[in-house]
Amino acid sequence: MKIAIVCYPTFGGSGVVATELGIALANRGHEVHFVTYKQPVRLELLGNNIHFHEVHVPEYPLFHYQPYELALSSKLVDTIKLFGIELLHVHYAIPHAYAGYMAKKMLEEEDIHIPMITTLHGTDITLVGKHPFYKPAVTFSINQSDVVTSVSENLKQRTLEFFNIKGDIEVVPNFIDKKKYRSSFTDCQRSLMAEDDEKIITHISNFRKVKRIPDIINVFYKVQRQLPAKLVMVGEGPEKEKAEVLCESLGIADRVIFLGNSNEIDRILCFSDLFLLPSESESFGLAALEAMINEVPVISSNAGGIPEVNRHGVTGYLSEIGDVEDMAKNALEILGDEKVLATFKANAREVALEFDILNVLPLYEAIYQKAYNGRFKSAYS
Repeated sequence: MKIAIVCYPTFGGSGVVATELGIALANRGHEVHFVTYKQPVRLELLGNNIHFHEVHVPEYPLFHYQPYELALSSKLVDTIKLFGIELLHVHYAIPHAYAGYMAKKMLEEEDIHIPMITTLHGTDITLVGKHPFYKPAVTFSINQSDVVTSVSENLKQRTLEFFNIKGDIEVVPNFIDKKKYRSSFTDCQRSLMAEDDEKIITHISNFRKVKRIPDIINVFYKVQRQLPAKLVMVGEGPEKEKAEVLCESLGIADRVIFLGNSNEIDRILCFSDLFLLPSESESFGLAALEAMINEVPVISSNAGGIPEVNRHGVTGYLSEIGDVEDMAKNALEILGDEKVLATFKANAREVALEFDILNVLPLYEAIYQKAYNGRFKSAYS
């Protein structure tokens, strides 16, 4: 099948999932075309089955904000016609589902009928989509999709709660590719980050407020008072500078390493002993899953879709949002005993394997076939 994928080409979860999905589809023999404003960060190789089409937005002084949705719709129309695309899969409701709908309507004028699958990832629904300025457009775009999927049961329920959705939403979880996590490192170079007697605690995110970055610092502060440890913070975002200031004020700046964005997540997780994810909201918790496949147990909040990934007492522990004391206690329980730590590490990988892409990919392929077979009639009409 010839599939066009629209996503954000950034380090965020939706872009990562869309890119990895496209690569896996290409490996299964599908022809995949990525359409976005720059090459996705995890799309390293192009080939016979993987193509990238850049969306250019000409700048006109008339526009205060350049019309990306219009440029994307036009690019989709051209790409679909030129390459005979059979199905459109858009990730993130705004603006991709809206632009996809406009492309569909333009193509119908030429008697070209292409089904559109919309995958909801989280903040497109729980943050941006709820805003009164955008809610009508988001509702419309979802209802005009041929099939809608969400990455967790929690996100599905929140979508149905927030919006007047006419059809069903199919839950297809995020995934990892276990083959990419067969660590080839004979030495993770752990010694560059910590001494032999120090535990390494890691957090990876976009450093937005929803990630509750101060909670991470405060949990680590309590842990390092009880046992030798280092904290590795990976990512960039608006809360990073405040986090650095907080570390200085607590006197732990020498024990916290800020790495910025990195393409070596697997190497970082290779030497990690524990992962912290105290988010106020997560639609799924992809960062937790990536930690788990690398045998890193997770201390997280009991928020959003995280409990569907991080299983309390098995792969880590869940705490109420903001309960720093409980998170620190749970972290010490895991890190304070080598046998306990080894058990949690093994459990984390075992559960993560349930989310291997080989288990998830057939779900998407079945949805694609269903949408293609019913392409002359929207499932939401």
